[in-house]
Amino acid sequence: MSLYLCLKWLHILSSVVLVGTGFGSAFYMYFTHRSGNIAAQAVVSRLVVRADWWFTTPTVFLQPATGLAMAHLAGLPLSTPWLSLSIGLFLVAGLCWLPVVWLQIRMAAMAQQAARQGEPLTPQYARYMRSWELLGYPAFAAMLGVFYLMVAKPALWG
Repeated sequence: MSLYLCLKWLHILSSVVLVGTGFGSAFYMYFTHRSGNIAAQAVVSRLVVRADWWFTTPTVFLQPATGLAMAHLAGLPLSTPWLSLSIGLFLVAGLCWLPVVWLQIRMAAMAQQAARQGEPLTPQYARYMRSWELLGYPAFAAMLGVFYLMVAKPALWG
């Protein structure tokens, strides 16, 4: 297998892990929050933080490394419209993800403390959850855009 095909395989696999982990984590976090079960929220939020560290974080680095290497091997300048837009959308998703990671860590700590003490979650937890949710929508939409651009490689401008 050529270097390009190895990079492409890693790029596709890591994109599936990145978006799949993100979507799966969002699904469980969202619906567990809606359940109002504090013990479940403590467990799920802790596991979502772990999933981000174990799966999402490595792919955040692997995606641009393999993508840029493939572009170089293919002789594609970064100014290629679909490529530059996909890089921009990836950065948008990343700028949403960074505060989401911080929010998840805080929410996990809050939920674990509330579960241990048998107390309700604070209004701050609810505010963090709303911010987490609002940041997730543009991040997920940006990644869907990246998937489209990677597959279709449309002629956009220039």
